Amino acid sequence: MLQPLRDAGPVVAEHVGPVPYPALQSAFDPLLPPGLQNYWKSDFVAELTDAAIDVHMEHGPKLPSVHTAVHLYLVNGAVHDVDVVDTAFPVRDAHFSLNIAGIWPDPEDNDANIAWARDYYQAIHPHSGYEGGYTNFMADDDQNRTEDNYGPNYDRLRQVKARWDPDNVFHLNQNIPPAV
Repeated sequence: MLQPLRDAGPVVAEHVGPVPYPALQSAFDPLLPPGLQNYWKSDFVAELTDAAIDVHMEHGPKLPSVHTAVHLYLVNGAVHDVDVVDTAFPVRDAHFSLNIAGIWPDPEDNDANIAWARDYYQAIHPHSGYEGGYTNFMADDDQNRTEDNYGPNYDRLRQVKARWDPDNVFHLNQNIPPAV
C-alpha cells in the first residue's frame, strides 16, 4: 500500500507503527526551536469549495517564512458520533480544521508575517461556515472568538471555571472567565 509513496521520490524517513506519546509530542522540536515568533489563525471548514481552494492557491504560495505552514486537518470518524454538548468541543459536523501557522525567526519581521496570516484568514474565513475555530491554533487577538469556539458549551465551561478556578489564575490562554 505504501509502495507508490516510496516510488514517488527519495525516502528521507519512514515510520509506520506505534509511537510513544512523548516522542510524538517532540517530533517537530528540531524544526521549531525556541525563540521563533508565532501568530496563528484557525477555522473549521465544512467543505472545500472551489472558491475556498482558490483562496488557498492565492495565499498559500506567499508563505513569508520557511517555518510558516498552513495545516488542513481532517476531522472525521468518531468525532462525528459524539453529541455537541457531551464534551467541551462542540464542532461535530466540520470536516476540516484549518490552522494558519505564521512562524518566523526575526522579531523585526513581525508586521509582515502577522499581516500575511491576517490577510489569509480574512480571505478564507467567509468560506468556513463557522464562527469559532480550534482554540489551540489561535493568537491572543482571537480572545473575542472564545465563546464561539465552545458554542453551546461555553456557559457550562464558565460554571466549571467558577468552581475550579474562581480567581481565574489560568487566564493566559483563550480565556474562559469564571461565571459570577
